[in-house]
Amino acid sequence: MALVLRVAMQFVGILLSLLGWVLSIITTYLPHWKNLNLDLNEMENWTMGLWQACVVQEEVGVQCKDFESFLGLPAELRISRVLMFLSNGLGLLGLLVSGFGLDCLRIGETQRDVKKRLLILGGILFWTAGVTALVPVSWVAHATVQEFWDKRIPEIVPRWEFGEALFIGWFAGFSLLLGGCLLNWAACGTQAPLASGHYAVAEMQTQCAYLENGTANPSV
Repeated sequence: MALVLRVAMQFVGILLSLLGWVLSIITTYLPHWKNLNLDLNEMENWTMGLWQACVVQEEVGVQCKDFESFLGLPAELRISRVLMFLSNGLGLLGLLVSGFGLDCLRIGETQRDVKKRLLILGGILFWTAGVTALVPVSWVAHATVQEFWDKRIPEIVPRWEFGEALFIGWFAGFSLLLGGCLLNWAACGTQAPLASGHYAVAEMQTQCAYLENGTANPSV
């Protein structure tokens, strides 16, 4: 039962982490971090991401333009680029590291301590990837709320609102955090079983120890 629980937690943890990593990549390049609806022209909507701004018109369709200057962007967008790239890299590294620590992988069956450390390291990498994904998304959301309720801006001026990418980024960050927690729980909370084919070796070593001491095996 312990083996089934351990493998199940590893499987769910790696799936959640993989889902969070994929959604984090989508969030990085999706041009929907902010949405702007014009009251004067309801047929035209604006969206903004980390890399480009787009305008959606019913007659023309979607037209996007990349940001020309990195230094000309607001601070939250500049730092969000760096943090999202860091999250994507840490997530990929976590998948590679934790993959070699899974019990279902036959590589390194005899080195249980090494596989346990790899699983723990992979969980920590997923935690870090989740935090680095949540920080920029929450920062942009906070800046959007401040701009929306800024009384210095006339009411006639349209305000930016939350885009779909923010919600995807939040889901991605929490998926990475939960996946890392499950992997570390599987590594530290349950005892790793001996690999198949090594029970006989362990039993033989026990018998040899009793023979060397000149005592009989109490289990016999």
